[in-house]
Amino acid sequence: MSVVLSTASLPAADRRERWHHAVSRTFIPLDVRLLEDDPSPGSIVSHRLGSLQVSQVQAGPQVVTRSRRLIARDGKQFLILTLQRRGSALKEQDGRQARIGPGDFSLSDSSRLFRKKVQDAFSFTSFHFPREDLRVRDEDLRALTATAFSGREGSAALVGTYFARLAREAGHLDALAGPQFTATALDLLALLINERSGRFTPQGPETAAATLVRVKDHILRHLADPGLAPPAIAAAHFMSVRYLHKLFQAEGVTVGEWIRTQRLERCRRDLLRSPALGHGVAAVARRWGFTSPSHFSRAFRAAYGMTPRAWQIDRLSGEGTGDGTGDRAGVGTRDTAERERPGGPARCP
Repeated sequence: MSVVLSTASLPAADRRERWHHAVSRTFIPLDVRLLEDDPSPGSIVSHRLGSLQVSQVQAGPQVVTRSRRLIARDGKQFLILTLQRRGSALKEQDGRQARIGPGDFSLSDSSRLFRKKVQDAFSFTSFHFPREDLRVRDEDLRALTATAFSGREGSAALVGTYFARLAREAGHLDALAGPQFTATALDLLALLINERSGRFTPQGPETAAATLVRVKDHILRHLADPGLAPPAIAAAHFMSVRYLHKLFQAEGVTVGEWIRTQRLERCRRDLLRSPALGHGVAAVARRWGFTSPSHFSRAFRAAYGMTPRAWQIDRLSGEGTGDGTGDRAGVGTRDTAERERPGGPARCP
């Protein structure tokens, strides 16, 4: 559901107070000083995707400040990613000053002083979310506030493009899909911050083996998440996607192949239980992260030589092995098959 705030219908003399109230209500308590004698109309259109608030903002020249007084009064920690559309903003925080032009984006932390000045009419898209939702180190975040991330090249362009598309689709995403796309967006942002902070360093064989164990455990705990993918997995472990793939190459499989094998094994096990539980083949597939029944059927046939339904009928009729294990080498071991069952879609941290 969208929330629309506008000063267009007000006389110019009344816009100043209304705009100050609208900005603080939408984001965090802020001091707003409009730079026009007769303030231009301003508007804010917001959508909420889980804990993320997406806002389209346009207005005239102004200065926005987060002061010690407001920080002490508010006491909450939020981050604001601003994607500049029109006009340029001069941002200051943590001893840095950066000019954010059209196509660039930047980060602000509500727990510390910051200031933004825009001298011309502008529009931007803002993404406002709790600090704890972004899994990065405080020192790495502090080093990148008031920094212009170019939306035209490199990793920042990929992140900026995803956030921009998320904003365009925000009004059409339902209550289930929205938070999942939000989680992916924040994982990508964390990946960018870790890349800029130089956290992607090579590891020795012993450390790599221990890391692979942690990564596999993470994957097994999030198999139910359809959005489970290498970028999010890598971000959760402060590594590059390239290094993540290198860890699995040592075992002769790709990340995607390993995830698919684990999902298929759990589906195969649950197909024997589903009739008693009243679950169909499609429900079992969804339970373990397969969003497309046809894709699941093809993957299952490729792994086991028959469709999920045919395999289920064969085993339940007593013609097969009965326990659903041991059909094909390399599918997975019984200990991994009995790991945690999902309690519902899980966020990839």
